[in-house]
Amino acid sequence: MKLNDLWALYEADKRILGFSPHTLKAYSLQLRILIREIGDIEIEEISLSLLKEYLAKEAERLKPSSLGHRIRFVRSLFRFAFEEGHIARNPNGKTHS
Repeated sequence: MKLNDLWALYEADKRILGFSPHTLKAYSLQLRILIREIGDIEIEEISLSLLKEYLAKEAERLKPSSLGHRIRFVRSLFRFAFEEGHIARNPNGKTHS
């Protein structure tokens, strides 16, 4: 499953949970940025080191609060993928924040 495919499932789940359209739009932007940087790759190919490299590059140009949003989104997306059984291991190394 590629990142865009995971996004479709994640977004549907968050809509059911009552996330606001504003939050989902912000998450969609975070996903587009992630895909722009690492590609629309298979989610099983995503490792902790790849995510750290991505976030380190982002840290160079973002305010701490913006970087925090990016980190929370990545954690949430991959926690969802892990908990729903789409990946065998959570690349961010945590099952919850």
